[in-house]
Amino acid sequence: MKSVRVEDAVGMVLGHDLTEIVPGKFKGVAFKKGHIIKESDIEKLLRIGKEHIYVLELDENTLHEDDAAIMIGDLACGEGTYYTLPKEGKINIMSKYRGLLRIDKEILYEINSLGDMILATIHGNRIIEGDSLIGGFRIIPLTMEKERLAQAESILREKGPIFNIKPFKKLKVSLIITGSEVYKGRIEDKFGPVIEAKVKDFDSEIIYKVIVPDEQERIKEEIIKSKEKGAELIIVTGGMSVDPDDKTPRAIKSTGANIITYGAPVLPGAMLLLSYLDHIPLIGLPGCAMFSRITSLDLILPRIFAGERISREDIINMGYGGQCLSCKVCSYPDCHLGKY
Repeated sequence: MKSVRVEDAVGMVLGHDLTEIVPGKFKGVAFKKGHIIKESDIEKLLRIGKEHIYVLELDENTLHEDDAAIMIGDLACGEGTYYTLPKEGKINIMSKYRGLLRIDKEILYEINSLGDMILATIHGNRIIEGDSLIGGFRIIPLTMEKERLAQAESILREKGPIFNIKPFKKLKVSLIITGSEVYKGRIEDKFGPVIEAKVKDFDSEIIYKVIVPDEQERIKEEIIKSKEKGAELIIVTGGMSVDPDDKTPRAIKSTGANIITYGAPVLPGAMLLLSYLDHIPLIGLPGCAMFSRITSLDLILPRIFAGERISREDIINMGYGGQCLSCKVCSYPDCHLGKY
């Protein structure tokens, strides 16, 4: 830093906060450290008694913190994200619309390893609403060497943005409710309304709904019929335990579907069956999905509606962060659950 006359400081970077005092009315910061001095600032600087100020000189090898933040923001923000105007070297990373938030943790680690810059995020792999805060970036010093920024630029250009949001697609859903006790009217169907509400939350509709007894062949027939009716997601509820009279898993297997997993390391929802009938997700739901607000189903539905194909490795990874705490006031998805 060096001391210069305020009249000669236009375009330079203020190296410290400047306080303004108006007796009985105001005492506070008039100009913050890092402010780029403008012609219009001169009169106020002189009025608060500052004829000389300490400034930072920017040479051809350095950038102001705000310019550095903008450069990173341009490269770190991908599909469905944007950043706010910089303030004191800091930008906020925001979501444009509702969707599935993806954050590349490996690139994030590389950027934070460079030093003199920090990028903080929320957890990814979750539903995010539009115009939500998902991260923040700032430069630690007032200026940044262009060479250091070039390293960050190289990483981001080579490996892609850190933040992406995949919009949800409208899917045609088929719902097959199993259970002889429901089929014969002995008890009321409680599963249907729960699943219908979850599907509606993704702005999708159930095009086919049927209740069938616990008969393997009948369940299989309805799965095949669902495919023929153009279903893009098939959900079969109930009959998912290992009891001999629970026929749903065997019915799903008999369709020739590719079984990804029967069982998921998520509680509640361990007895989830995920498969694909050709390209159509085919899910067998355990009974807990009827009365537990959040289960393994809620962890995979956002990915399915975002158009992703879920692998067995994806399911295995859910074990880390897969225990729901059954909080008295549920804050999902603003909690640890499913954030692996």
